[in-house]
Order: sequence, then C-alpha cells, then structure tokens
Amino acid sequence: MRKISILVVILLLSVSSILAQQALKAGESAPAFSGQGLDGAMYDLGQLQGKVVVLTFWSTRCEICHSEIPKLNGVADRYRGKDVVFIAVTMDNEAKINPYLKKNPFNFHILPNSFGVMLKYADKDRSGNINMGFPAHFLISRNGMIALRTDGWDKASNLDSQISRLLSTD
Repeated sequence: MRKISILVVILLLSVSSILAQQALKAGESAPAFSGQGLDGAMYDLGQLQGKVVVLTFWSTRCEICHSEIPKLNGVADRYRGKDVVFIAVTMDNEAKINPYLKKNPFNFHILPNSFGVMLKYADKDRSGNINMGFPAHFLISRNGMIALRTDGWDKASNLDSQISRLLSTD
C-alpha cells in the first residue's frame, strides 16, 4: 500500500509539473503564430525572420492600453521604414475594434480574434489558468528569440531603447 501511495504522489507531481508553464523569458524562442490582420494581410512570425517584431497584447476595454497607444504610436513612427514590424494582438473582434480605432488610431498591424496567439504567449499556472495582464509587450529579435518581455503601464521608452539596441547588434 505504501508503494502505491508513493507512486501516486510521484505521478501527481509529474503531471502538475507538466501542466505548469513557466513564463516566456528573454533568450527563449518566440512561439510561432500566424493570423490575418485588419488590413487583410497575413502575419506569420516565421516569415518575419530578419526583422525585429514588437508584439503588443491589448484590449479595447483596457484603460491602460488606451492611454499608452499614443506613446506606442510614437515608437512605431520612429522606426517606420526600418526592419521593425509592430503587431497589436487582441481577442476583440472587428465589430469592437473598428469603432475604437476611429477614435483611437493605432499605428500597428492589428490581429483581431487572436485568442490562440494570446494562449501561446500567456503564462499558465499549475491548474492551467491563463494569466496575461494587458498591455503586455514582447520584443522578438531578428532570429526569432524573445529579447524583452514586459507588461503594464508606460513601457514605450523601454521598448524604444531595446528596439534600437537590437537593430544595432543583430
């Protein structure tokens, strides 16, 4: 009986560690994704090799996201024409996004209905619960590695300096 109990405990610990997903960290490969943007173009991380990619996860209901968009637009404008692609990922659908963008222009490529992409980048606890605060930013190097992961308010200046660093060193 004792051997069975020990075996059950070992099995439970093994399963729970498999279910636990650590947060994506700098230096790890960025999870592959693809999706159709509001502009009709397909965005596939694999096809963006050789470019720096800025992924921003946001929502139309996120007040912090709303207040950060002008600063992020400034960063996107600064790197226009350079090897940087700015993609804003949201679970919101086009019916919510389009009226929002008329009042709040966002100079990123917008990937709507992108719950699947969010799942790839979100943290999960041992129970499989998803944890991703908005806004969340991932900076992906030219070779597809996560160079920076940050979330919360007022990260535009940090993104700007890290993009500049990646463009000068990659």
